[in-house]
Amino acid sequence: MANPSHILVVDDELSMREVLDLLLTKDGYKVTCAENGRSAIEMIDKISFDLLLCDIKLGDITGIEVLKRAKQKNNNIIAIMISAYATTELAVVAMNEGAYDYVPKPFNNNELKETIANAISLKTIEHERQVLEDGIKKNLHFGTIIGSNPKMLQIYKMISQVAKTKTTILITGESGTGKELIAKSIHEQSDRKDKPFVVINCGGIPETLMESELFGHKKGTFTGATQDKKGLFEVANKGTIFLDEIGELTLPIQVKLLRAVQEKVFKPVGGTDDISVDIRIVSATNKNLEDEVIAGRFREDLFYRLNVIEIKVPPLRERKTDLKLLVQHFLEKSSKEMGKKITKISSYAIDLLCKYDFPGNIRELENLIERSVALSTTNIILPDSLVLSMHKRRGYEGFKSKETNLEDVAQGVYLDKILEEIEKAYVKKAMECASGDKHKAAELLNISFRSLRYRLDKLGIEKIGN
Repeated sequence: MANPSHILVVDDELSMREVLDLLLTKDGYKVTCAENGRSAIEMIDKISFDLLLCDIKLGDITGIEVLKRAKQKNNNIIAIMISAYATTELAVVAMNEGAYDYVPKPFNNNELKETIANAISLKTIEHERQVLEDGIKKNLHFGTIIGSNPKMLQIYKMISQVAKTKTTILITGESGTGKELIAKSIHEQSDRKDKPFVVINCGGIPETLMESELFGHKKGTFTGATQDKKGLFEVANKGTIFLDEIGELTLPIQVKLLRAVQEKVFKPVGGTDDISVDIRIVSATNKNLEDEVIAGRFREDLFYRLNVIEIKVPPLRERKTDLKLLVQHFLEKSSKEMGKKITKISSYAIDLLCKYDFPGNIRELENLIERSVALSTTNIILPDSLVLSMHKRRGYEGFKSKETNLEDVAQGVYLDKILEEIEKAYVKKAMECASGDKHKAAELLNISFRSLRYRLDKLGIEKIGN
């Protein structure tokens, strides 16, 4: 370790200080120990530390006071609090004061070392990301697109290359990956940014109305056509038209669309005169259009006209490094909309999210965070706020047993108590099936080892096994 991180260990137990000093020094860190809170504060005032590892229960002043002073002196210091008296309330207090994490005693040495390594690594990554984001905001202005994953950086580069051209773009990717944001960014980076950006949801308009929506109609063409109406292609003149879910169009509409895409010319329904437009065409699909062409459901000539340049948007499971950044963005957004002051998410909750594949991608993550903000009773998102929606997303339709009776809701129930009993039953059963092996129990529950330990502490389940 060329420039080892300097860690301040604060604990009033000599044996604990000695263990932590040996453990962390062996891993290459520079370690300084303090036997109480006052000594720690004196050191903090004189020395710049990278990380604070501090017990909450100290002999003179609390670890929370040490944490406050450390943050006042250096807001960038990483703080990890430890305590034998693990409660949700203490975790909330510690994180409200800026702690990165909260680790209950007795802790697993490897787990603690991993937490420290992750915290230091995250600090470095976030600094690099901030520098990168500043560059992106300064030079590319991608609006609401968020992410510093290499795959996203490649997309940003491509946007900057094609935005000012007239080339037709096809954006591909699973549902919920943010294809419309990419299309909007292309428009905003183009010379057409001050002109209309018109979105057409090809899967949301009935086939009988699609031609009229796209190209307009003349008065008297059909029942209800009491006046001439401009189509969205004409509305988008001089601007950009975004054909979302283009793979949902029927073959008859594809035939009519082909000419408009190829020549930028079309006739309104019931009209005889051509209308010419100057538009940039961007389309998107969650289908494999090549497969659709082979199956005869999509015209090959139209496919090649639309797919001049393809931008592939990765699913969220392939850009997990952006997860925390996205969570923070949606957390701030939902908190503002709901009038709440929820600004943080615990590392345990992040662990839960990282274990999940998000089949609904970013849209699902946004909805999940919105629900979590609505359900949270603290100003920090803890795993409790995520569990119910996570299980629902994994396909569990609810906990059913002989004691479960939904009719009781009419008379009033204590939902938090019910959910706690359900969670406790599952955790206990997993521990039984795993013969007390916590690592195995965590695998059975599809949660991280740290999340299991959090639940064992919270639920008061006897700490047995490894």
